[in-house]
Amino acid sequence: QYSPDNVAGADGDIDPTEVTFPGCSCLTSSCAVHTCSCLCRGENYTSLCIKPTDEEEEYARPVFECNALCQCGESCQNRVVQRGLQFRLEVFKTEKKGWGLRTLEFVAKGRFVCEYAGEVLGFNEARRRIHAQTSKDSNYIIAVREHLHSGQVMETFVDPTYIGNVGRFLNHSCEPNLFMVPVRVDSMVPKLALFAATDYSGKFHNLSITNREQKSSEGDNRWRKPCYCGSRTCASFLPWDSSLFPTP
Repeated sequence: QYSPDNVAGADGDIDPTEVTFPGCSCLTSSCAVHTCSCLCRGENYTSLCIKPTDEEEEYARPVFECNALCQCGESCQNRVVQRGLQFRLEVFKTEKKGWGLRTLEFVAKGRFVCEYAGEVLGFNEARRRIHAQTSKDSNYIIAVREHLHSGQVMETFVDPTYIGNVGRFLNHSCEPNLFMVPVRVDSMVPKLALFAATDYSGKFHNLSITNREQKSSEGDNRWRKPCYCGSRTCASFLPWDSSLFPTP
């Protein structure tokens, strides 16, 4: 079933449509940095392109867009991801990776391409669905972990297997041309927004697997699916989250 936005998962633990953020009081067509409460952490976009983060930062700073309760106009420059698709994309059949997704027009670096939308699940339901999969099943569940300054870790699990958008047709690449940023609009439940990148996404702080994680997973390849991205740095297997699998 097609849905352009996230929906509550079958477990009903999280409602991504609930508006819990207060809106800004900017009575202008477009909000300004330091005067808008949504932009207190700095400007998010320049000419619709996400602003690159400082390469010295270990993690990218959070992105908050103006929301449904904000008094600014719909043309506000801090409303990008919430506007949805702006480019013509095509779903097509690949040789080894099932269906894929490609653009039919030029996409500039930093432009928002699409969201990875689906059912927003709690940890237990995400783990149950992973365990129910066979080696022949496609895995669409994505696990995103954000590390906060307090030391806490926020987890978001999105599964577009049954309800989702075009993002479900994107295939993994070990040298991706997209990078993902959790963007918050109405609540702390993020939209998993994909932006165009001309460089390897590690530059944009989508952290690669650590040596410790790599070693711990070497003996667990029975759970992993092969990668057919064909890049020079291909890791042979798709990324996986060991916390969703039983401990040997």
